[in-house]
Amino acid sequence: MRVLISGAGIAGPALALWLHRAGADVTVVERAERPRPGGHPVDVRGVARGVVERMGLRERIREHQVDERGAAFVDGRGRRIGELPADLFGGDGIVAEIEIARGDLARILLDATSGDVGYRFGDRITVLTQDRDGVDVTFAGGARERYDLVVGADGVHSGVRRLAFGPDDDFVRYLGAYSAYFTVRDPGDLDHWLQMYNAPGSRVATLRPERGGTAKASLFFREADSRFERLSRAEQERLLTERLTGAGWRVDELLAQLPGAADFYFDSINQVRVDRWWRGRVVLLGDAGYCGSPLAGLGTSLSLVGAYVLAGELAEATDPERAFAAYQDAMAGYVASGLDLPPGGIRMFAPRSRAVIRLRALSMGMMTRWPARQLAERQFAKADAITLREYPALTSPRR
Repeated sequence: MRVLISGAGIAGPALALWLHRAGADVTVVERAERPRPGGHPVDVRGVARGVVERMGLRERIREHQVDERGAAFVDGRGRRIGELPADLFGGDGIVAEIEIARGDLARILLDATSGDVGYRFGDRITVLTQDRDGVDVTFAGGARERYDLVVGADGVHSGVRRLAFGPDDDFVRYLGAYSAYFTVRDPGDLDHWLQMYNAPGSRVATLRPERGGTAKASLFFREADSRFERLSRAEQERLLTERLTGAGWRVDELLAQLPGAADFYFDSINQVRVDRWWRGRVVLLGDAGYCGSPLAGLGTSLSLVGAYVLAGELAEATDPERAFAAYQDAMAGYVASGLDLPPGGIRMFAPRSRAVIRLRALSMGMMTRWPARQLAERQFAKADAITLREYPALTSPRR
């Protein structure tokens, strides 16, 4: 079976690992010229921890994960007004047991597959033409090839989904905010804790520890319409500076480090909902087919678990479309829980007024006590909302 996967982030290489174990000939195409370093922190929670154990990558991840011991909510003077230790809720709370930079996790998956899987960086799919037996693919670089299956694992703004399913407007739901992530100097006093600050006017800043003397900053602001989709880097920096200057806490010093950030990333906050994840021999995986947004907190775990289930069903089925249907059936409940936003959604994440900010901080502090703790436990339990099957074809790596 010849399989083409679009996207060399997390979902694509994870699927490539499992499909190679099942005996497939796998190619991964990625429009970026090279693997993207750094990136925002991601977490592996719930049943996804079992998936990385089955991959044999848990120790590699342990070597690179961030020592993050909890989330602290701070006021404009940096004083803690609420905190949630990482060991609450079985390691599946706001800060999970396994926190790692997205680029580090992607690199671990790339290293684990590069000897067995063909990677084509700096290219992308421009045309998909399929029939009952396969898919003819035209690449931006001019090559044309035929595959048995094509997988779109290329994120919220998936090119494969656009080609095979339809325009983004049919599947991508804007949630009313923009975010930016970039690396800054470690201020030296984080003490292994994520710090989160809310300013009036629906502005949010977070700072979380990394390894090696740096920290990851994130900035958020609410905006009614998704009107900042096609800005240049300079325009994005200027917009963030205009919206957040003077917000308080450390925000101005974070903004001062924007121009020198090599890994700066800016995008709208969205959900992706696709009713059926396949069209013929083209199937979607991870954020391309189901993205709950950073607010939901299960994106990486959905990608890892989805890759395992999709590969397992393909390894057992004689017909790809039956495998795709079984994959969606197995994942449906888990994905539904992963798309469920926390109470209040973006309005509670980025309140407009000081009064609601204080109320939110108080409610977070109450999560450690009954009855609020029971409500929070039900929210975080969605990380385990699936029972993984054993797929014999995936259990032993091929040599």
